[in-house]
Amino acid sequence: MRAGDPFAIRLYNGLFAPKRTILGHEFSGVVDSVGKDVKHFKSGDPVFGLAGGEAGAHAEYVVVPADGTVAPKPASISDATAAALPNGAMTALFFLKQANIQPGQKVLINGASGSVGTYAVQLAKYFGAEVTAVCSTRNVELVRSLGADNVIDYTQYDFTNNPEQYHVIFDAVGKASYNKSKKVLRKQGIFLTVAMSIPLLLQSVVASWVGKKKLITAIAKMTPEDLRFVIQLVEKGQLRVVVDRRYSFSDISNAHEHAQTGHKIGNLVLELAS
Repeated sequence: MRAGDPFAIRLYNGLFAPKRTILGHEFSGVVDSVGKDVKHFKSGDPVFGLAGGEAGAHAEYVVVPADGTVAPKPASISDATAAALPNGAMTALFFLKQANIQPGQKVLINGASGSVGTYAVQLAKYFGAEVTAVCSTRNVELVRSLGADNVIDYTQYDFTNNPEQYHVIFDAVGKASYNKSKKVLRKQGIFLTVAMSIPLLLQSVVASWVGKKKLITAIAKMTPEDLRFVIQLVEKGQLRVVVDRRYSFSDISNAHEHAQTGHKIGNLVLELAS
């Protein structure tokens, strides 16, 4: 969002300079005040969720619609856990729902140690899939602990050369090639990707016309219902929130630098002093 990379981001956040200079989509905090027509929240309520399209969560105060993607924060869940949950978990849930995963299906998650990937591994297991996770050497044990049945270390082996065939491949980091990946997709298999570009959109149209294998690329839709669903899984111990590092607000530049390495594990949390 800040760097405008890939270029498609600039169409949303400004061609030459960011239109939204206060970043941040996820938050967890306490309601300061409510509008006169708000019935379900009151001042002092602990809440968490998404700030919406205008962002702004990297600030002491953020304004959100009461009927938006916001929910009461359970007392059993910390602010750090709640703030790291919505975007990654609901993105993973949105894409996996497109594939309508059935128990026993083989699902591969590329980028399994990232924010979306750590949730995708767990959600695919929740839906009954046999999960193969792709990550680097240092994160093999982490993804196994999240429930992955098999792990491929991408520094040692290219999963597109695997003899195994998958019902679903979910590229949770937007770096895998559909053309290479489809050779390890079963007939009528589905390739999901968080990447979004005009070439990918064209590929998805062509794939739907000429073949039985599907390519799905989209902007994930976040709903209050999905937010309630993932928080219930967290409360039941069926979904784990992975936090790599926590930063104070004064250290935000280092948080950005770490995120931009492309090697963060799970989520980063920014803590504003109360």
